[in-house]
Amino acid sequence: MSALTDLSSFSAYPIVQAPMAGGASNPQLAAAVGAAGGLGFLAAGYKTSEAMYEEIRQLRDLTSHPFGVNLFMPQPGTVDPSAVAVYAEQLAGEAAWYATELGDPDIGTDDAYDSKVAVLLEDPVPMVSFTFGCPERSVCEAFAKAGTYTVVTVTSPAEALAAQRAGADAVCVQGVEAGGHQGTHRDDPQLDGAGIGLLSLIPQVREAVQLPMIAAGGLMRGSQIAAVLTAGADAAALGTAFLVCPESGASVVHKRAVTDPVFARTELTRAFSGRPARGLFNRFMREHGRYTPPGYPQIHHLTSPLRRAAAAAGDPQGMALWAGQGHRLARELSAGALVETLVAELRAAREEARA
Repeated sequence: MSALTDLSSFSAYPIVQAPMAGGASNPQLAAAVGAAGGLGFLAAGYKTSEAMYEEIRQLRDLTSHPFGVNLFMPQPGTVDPSAVAVYAEQLAGEAAWYATELGDPDIGTDDAYDSKVAVLLEDPVPMVSFTFGCPERSVCEAFAKAGTYTVVTVTSPAEALAAQRAGADAVCVQGVEAGGHQGTHRDDPQLDGAGIGLLSLIPQVREAVQLPMIAAGGLMRGSQIAAVLTAGADAAALGTAFLVCPESGASVVHKRAVTDPVFARTELTRAFSGRPARGLFNRFMREHGRYTPPGYPQIHHLTSPLRRAAAAAGDPQGMALWAGQGHRLARELSAGALVETLVAELRAAREEARA
């Protein structure tokens, strides 16, 4: 049984490197964050269970500090195949432009969830978090028995209550400002654009549940970490802030785009995956976002070759450049230096508040 039974016992500072699926959250980044006193995370989304385990093995070789692994929940099979087929026809020009084929939208909707859970129960890690839904109570109980701390990503008080009922140890409260996918438990197109801002969401969740809370969404400075801690969070998760670090596995094109003034804003879009996700506004979003039907992960699979081809061509206008609303505040520091800077800013903000 793990001795890490409280959120504050995982790291010296209340700073979490958010898991970013697609390659950014690699063992090198997680190890560097852990060594600096934060909590590093691996992202198991879009990987096989074998690839996930290999990254865990690499991270254990790099560090003895606690870390987390993020899992994507299986998605319901409610997507309209004809709508996906129509969108595929619309993307034919993109495929021709990048000289690639479109992906197969029907290669799976469960992200090898059961297999990954089995691996993590067989060889437990300190923390496991869940996105796009809430695990069954039996899963949380199995992880508790294995000594693994469980966290469920939530975007509303109702989702937080579901996590508490399922036996999760904590929640990661994600505001609409966050980069990448919105971690809603159910994808409802009628609620597009209706997400709650982080500083409004934290007190609502705090009044709804008695669980420790990690706050996520647009956080880039230590003063913002101080604000969410004051609002009721126990720790802060930062993704975009760590995306541009040299240890990050994000592509060079993606890293450059985050700090490029050409990309002045972010938007929520379904264009790349069929699920709302926040990224730097580019040509692909402008031309296709309004026509994209709900369809995750089918549309993610469909556009995957396009995104890879655009990255290989060095073309940020065809890539999913996930980033939070605070992306213009990104600093090209090493992960360790960034944690140290954030801690100094956090302390300064707290001292100023006391004064």
